[in-house]
Amino acid sequence: MTARRRPGPPVLDVDALLDDRGTEIIVCCGSGGVGKTTTSAALALRAAERGRKVVVLTIDPARRLAQSMGIEQLDNTPRPVTGVDPAAGGSLDAMMLDMKRTFDEVVEGQASPEKAKQILENPFYIALSSSFAGTQEYMAMEKLGQLHREALTDGTYDLIVVDTPPSRSALDFLDAPERLSSFLDGRLIRLLVAPARGPARLMTAGLSVVTSALGKILGGQMLRDVQTFVTALDTLFGSFRQRAEKTFALLQADGTAFVVVAAPEPDALREAAYFVDRLTDDDMPLAGLVVNRASPPARTDLSAEAAITAAERLRAGDSSSLTAGLLQLHADRVRIVEREQHLRERFAASHPQVPSAVAAAMASDVHDLEGLRAIGTSLAEQR
Repeated sequence: MTARRRPGPPVLDVDALLDDRGTEIIVCCGSGGVGKTTTSAALALRAAERGRKVVVLTIDPARRLAQSMGIEQLDNTPRPVTGVDPAAGGSLDAMMLDMKRTFDEVVEGQASPEKAKQILENPFYIALSSSFAGTQEYMAMEKLGQLHREALTDGTYDLIVVDTPPSRSALDFLDAPERLSSFLDGRLIRLLVAPARGPARLMTAGLSVVTSALGKILGGQMLRDVQTFVTALDTLFGSFRQRAEKTFALLQADGTAFVVVAAPEPDALREAAYFVDRLTDDDMPLAGLVVNRASPPARTDLSAEAAITAAERLRAGDSSSLTAGLLQLHADRVRIVEREQHLRERFAASHPQVPSAVAAAMASDVHDLEGLRAIGTSLAEQR
């Protein structure tokens, strides 16, 4: 009696996702080293060559996106990608998040020139905007919001593809508004700003003792810099919060699609499961999973066991048999393919509702548009 074939996971229809004009934002997330930046670029290029007006925003500080698209350098300004097939009428721009410049733009856009100058020149602001934990993720949300607002206003783009940072921090931008709010609403920050907010009589003896102690720990100048910064920023904080909340709502909207990228390895798929669960818990619209760099199947039905048996027989008569060596290589490849298939099936068993697509590993590193097209084609041609 023939065993009934188990149904596989639902297939992620990449072209349907890219062609859907209701899809305005695609967010690619995943752990480091799984080809997430390349996948983002491949999706963006395929969408552009299917008629979409696309901008791809990378938050990954690595320069792979610029190299693969033939651009010398990416910055906070979208740069056109040349070589995109114009037949479908689409276009593609690429950019990389400049965290500090984006923060500066927010301040300049929301404050008066005098207030903005005061903030931008403050030493504590300079440190915060360049390296404070969570600033990158918050500014990623800010830049995404800016791009979306501009796209709606002048029609420059109809699709934004976001390449997030590697590792689990890729989802930290979901927490960024709350973390920034907690920081600016924190007891210590409110304590520091209290003297500047009220009349001198409100500066109680207890508060004076605390700020004096903080001055000794932080240094008097640093304490004054923090107080000046928080006081100046306080008038903008409501705007910061509102903008972040709007962008968070945008990420939950029907026009957004999250694509989790993983490699066919245990650790990467474990991380992918974390991303899927987190997105589900936060009611984020999950489009599906892309398993990148999968080993292509062998072009013969010869099993690993049969190949090894044949190789052993050949070696019994000739220890240097080239055919035996080739059979062993075939067996090794088949086992790798079987192992990857098992890992994908195990993920599908625990997440049966998550559609998936598989991109075959390229023969060499992707460094140009042709390589990106090949990945896009591989993702779209799912069986």
